[in-house]
Amino acid sequence: MPGIEKRLARYPQLYSRVGFVHHYKPLSVDEQAFVLARHWPHLNLGNSDDYATTEAIAAITRITNSNFRLTTRLVDQIERILEINQMTTVTKEVVEAARENLVIGIM
Repeated sequence: MPGIEKRLARYPQLYSRVGFVHHYKPLSVDEQAFVLARHWPHLNLGNSDDYATTEAIAAITRITNSNFRLTTRLVDQIERILEINQMTTVTKEVVEAARENLVIGIM
């Protein structure tokens, strides 16, 4: 979170509890694929050669900018949307709906 260190410095009791700040780099392509593969059974993504699956994975990667935290939040929201709407397939539209519900960012 940009600027968090300066904000925390205003509260000495809390600031003294923070040992360090670690900046995480975006996930590599392989790491992003690994994270999504772990959620594969829950998301029912199907064959990775399928166009709809490839399109959904590309949308997830584009929306989250390979950020691990955003990826896991988005995947949880996708699972929720699938369950609520009794859907079985993740599509680009489902990913976009999940993004809108999380207010991740403007596209």
